[in-house]
Amino acid sequence: MSTRIRIIALSAVACAAVFLSVLGGIAQESKSQEPPATNHLKAYIEAFNSGDPVQMKAFFETQFAASSLKEANIEARLARYQGAKLRLQSFKLEKIAAEQPFRTSALAKAGNGENVLLIASVEKEPPHKLISIQIEQVEDPANIDIPDPKADEKELVSAVRAFLEEKTRTDEFSGVVLVAKDARVLFHGAYGNADREKKIPNLKDTRFNLGSINKSFTRAAIFQLDKQGKLSLDDPIKKFLPDYPNAIAAEKVTVRHLLNMTSGVGDFFGSRYDATPKEKIRALQDYLPLFADLPLEFEPGTNNRYSNGGYLVLGLIIEKASGMDYYAYVRENIFKRCGMLNTDSYARDADVPNRAMGYTLEGAAGSARVLNFATLPGRGSSAGGGYSTAEDMLKYVMALKEKKIFLPDTASGLGIAGGAPGINSALEWDPRSGYVVIVLTNFDPPTAGQAARRIVGWLPR
Repeated sequence: MSTRIRIIALSAVACAAVFLSVLGGIAQESKSQEPPATNHLKAYIEAFNSGDPVQMKAFFETQFAASSLKEANIEARLARYQGAKLRLQSFKLEKIAAEQPFRTSALAKAGNGENVLLIASVEKEPPHKLISIQIEQVEDPANIDIPDPKADEKELVSAVRAFLEEKTRTDEFSGVVLVAKDARVLFHGAYGNADREKKIPNLKDTRFNLGSINKSFTRAAIFQLDKQGKLSLDDPIKKFLPDYPNAIAAEKVTVRHLLNMTSGVGDFFGSRYDATPKEKIRALQDYLPLFADLPLEFEPGTNNRYSNGGYLVLGLIIEKASGMDYYAYVRENIFKRCGMLNTDSYARDADVPNRAMGYTLEGAAGSARVLNFATLPGRGSSAGGGYSTAEDMLKYVMALKEKKIFLPDTASGLGIAGGAPGINSALEWDPRSGYVVIVLTNFDPPTAGQAARRIVGWLPR
């Protein structure tokens, strides 16, 4: 991925420090001496690469644990498989990174060129059927470290504290980390500075730029409006935006395509963004001239490619369907409903208390970090760039758990992330164990992703 594509927002499915969860059926127990999770993982790769929905359906039906099948039905699993197949194409196993009693992690090369970490988890009791397969994109496979789980929560907290203190001492971490089991907070710590020049430290309630995590709020708003009958996932763009600059896209691209990033709509970062004074990009409409008239990158529904532009269009659709400004809609109907009173999309030049400044090594001389201010638009969008606190993000997870708001597939958990120069955030939630890991930083990727991966690996099992 180019640096420019990552400004403001990276998704959990697109760029560094990201987490893409695909729960699918994986293979039978093997007669070999390999651990069950390893056997399942290898067979999953074979089934995935086949491209045959019938073969995948058989795996889902026969090889997944009954408890996991209750979380997502076969049709939902097939839909997710087809989306992952469009994007990733295939897997080539590179090496087994770690084998634990009921969990195997392996590095693989996807057909689209991405490096991914595949993690298979199985039941502790025979016949050790699959609980989950996770697919996590990684930037540097050479530096993947899979830690062993801690014996208990006391050991976990001690390890997390020592890790973050050391990373802060070496100037490799600046931010806030929160680890909880459901609503019970186990660890909540702040490290480094929110403003290095003024020597203002990060605090537990510091607001950080979320990057692409904002896309999750946009998704929640779309499903909310769908439930209210104000839009349908199969509505085309033109129903809400009849003057959309690309008439072909307006006719062919649906809300569902935009949500799933199968629309062919591209990105708003590029030469036009670079040439535009950033202070002039303050409303969703200001982003449209950066991309909307360009040809579709592929026929809608035939491929999967990360699209900031697509989520910008979703924000405009939310405005038309609701009759409200996008920022006001998510503030009133998502953030307030979740109790997230310290979350919003703030203007770049607004005086916001407890807001972390972003610091990047990109374009810096030597190891001196510089402010990322020049790369930021005047205001973030429905594609990313809003701000929140670790405590508010925990409230978001609890609202999903308590069904105050709805996102599909969260019965299986949530893995979202965002990153750009001076911005990196990661959130992992496993409803089975109840554990939530939230890492918000004002450093470059993969700062948050690496920390979150380490902490998730340490969670007691």
